[in-house]
Amino acid sequence: MGKPTNFITFRVNDQEKDILRTYCERQGRTQTDVLRELIRNLGKENSKTGVGLPSL
Repeated sequence: MGKPTNFITFRVNDQEKDILRTYCERQGRTQTDVLRELIRNLGKENSKTGVGLPSL
C-alpha cells in the first residue's frame, strides 16, 4: 500500500474522544492506526455481505 495522501476530518463529542484516546493508550497504538484498521475491517465486512462498497 502506498503512502497515504488523503485526510478525513470529523467531529466527535468529549466522551467519544476519550473512548478512542483511552483505547489507544491501553493498546499502545496511535489513533490513526486504530481508525485505519477500522476502515480496513469495514472493507472486509462489505465483501462478506456483498454490499457494493470497495474493499481494500
